[in-house]
Amino acid sequence: MASNISKKVIVIGAGLGGLSAAISLALKGFPVHLFEKNDKVGGKLNVLKKDGFSFDLGPSILTLPHYFRRLWTRTGRRMEEDVTIETVTPHWRNFFEDGTVVDLHMDPVEMKRELTKLSDPGLEKRFFEYLEYSAEQYDLIEKGYFENGLDTKQDFVSFYKLKNLLKIDYWTTMHKRNKRRLKNPYLIDIMDYFIKYVGSSALNSPAFMNLMPTIQFRYDLWYVKGGMYNLAIGMERLAKGLGVEISLNAEVTEIERDENRVKGIRLADGSFHASDIIVSNMEVIPAYEKLLKEDDVFMDKLKPFEPACSGLVLHLGTNRPFPQLAHHNFFFAKDQEKHFRTVFDEGRIPEDPTLYVVAPSRTDTSVCPEGCDNIKILPHIPHLKKEGNPSREDYIALRNRILEKMERTALPGLRESIITEDMWTPEDIQRRYYSNGGSIYGVVSDRKKNFAMKCPKKSTKYTNLYFTGGSVNPGGGMPMVVLSGQNVADMIDEDLSGRDV
Repeated sequence: MASNISKKVIVIGAGLGGLSAAISLALKGFPVHLFEKNDKVGGKLNVLKKDGFSFDLGPSILTLPHYFRRLWTRTGRRMEEDVTIETVTPHWRNFFEDGTVVDLHMDPVEMKRELTKLSDPGLEKRFFEYLEYSAEQYDLIEKGYFENGLDTKQDFVSFYKLKNLLKIDYWTTMHKRNKRRLKNPYLIDIMDYFIKYVGSSALNSPAFMNLMPTIQFRYDLWYVKGGMYNLAIGMERLAKGLGVEISLNAEVTEIERDENRVKGIRLADGSFHASDIIVSNMEVIPAYEKLLKEDDVFMDKLKPFEPACSGLVLHLGTNRPFPQLAHHNFFFAKDQEKHFRTVFDEGRIPEDPTLYVVAPSRTDTSVCPEGCDNIKILPHIPHLKKEGNPSREDYIALRNRILEKMERTALPGLRESIITEDMWTPEDIQRRYYSNGGSIYGVVSDRKKNFAMKCPKKSTKYTNLYFTGGSVNPGGGMPMVVLSGQNVADMIDEDLSGRDV
């Protein structure tokens, strides 16, 4: 601990990965100064208060709360002192255009009842065998990739050895495995779309990503009481209680370096802040491009780590409730394979996207005025490219198709009920968070491009530069970025002991 006290750490960005890294490093005795360009912590976990409505701008689902709880437990405190969480039932409701509606439940009795709606003999057996398969994949990946912070293919091979590597379902895709195991078009669509958690395509992601249903069917689905942003507030309080210095409205414009080491950061106001170690919660590729001005030769090495998808995010306040909706809902495309191909292979806005729809007032009446409804809609669309991106008119046309689809499927009268609205495009997401191409989830999970691996947490060029967040392993989603912050703190501590920093 004494050696850590002499090593000053700067964290760039107060997203959940940055906050987690700052907390974890402070727990190890490092003095930590966190710089955030925006006016509040949380990164993409953000909130908008408008016309009496409270909209969660970013993540809407809390999973794997034990990864968050660790941060508090390690300080000798209880998470519940700062953040209250509660389970959500059903997990989500699935709407299909032929009128089929199926809920997902953690309770196997309730789940069996839902499966009978699909009138498919043998489906119950296939579904619960599928969950056993998912759990096997989760346990394998959790043991090494998650908990040990594996960063490369070489790390994978070294940790798992041949015996366990053969158990990891890598050699086919999520979608192909789901077709073989489930043999039911409704359940195939539902289980394929668990890939939403990492903003990727079930047609391209390796089959071991079918571990994701276990995240819910074993550990449940959760909501943060009072709104998801309260999680960021709780983590900020925890960080400050450990002595982390947090500077808001403090945009980092440059990382200064000397050969293979970084020396500190320069802010937009021109001030320089020296540091022994830097952890960037800014995504890896934008950080190298914008803050370090790396050349094309270096940047070409990062091409496999293509951005995950972006999204068109609609927040609607309506003058009446829509009880057809559960807290979490999915409105499926008529042809979801086409949806995946259009977004991820062709890089175009889909005509008929699958929609993620959130109505948090089912759990929390404080998010909208009495007698109203708070509805968030998110279709996945391509990340931004260097040229040829959609126009504002294209986004508005998509918005109109989305609302028509929801009215046609389950919510007649939705458009005429809207009394307030907010819309975020990929350009808005990129501008606010400096995410790569407006990506929501960091790096895409793709079997051929990157083995579903993300960027390493330690720079390959600078010995004292590290990264956290959705662009590094283990990837996107709130629990994973929080885990990356914990893992990078352990890595720094180990490197320091080995005198690599």
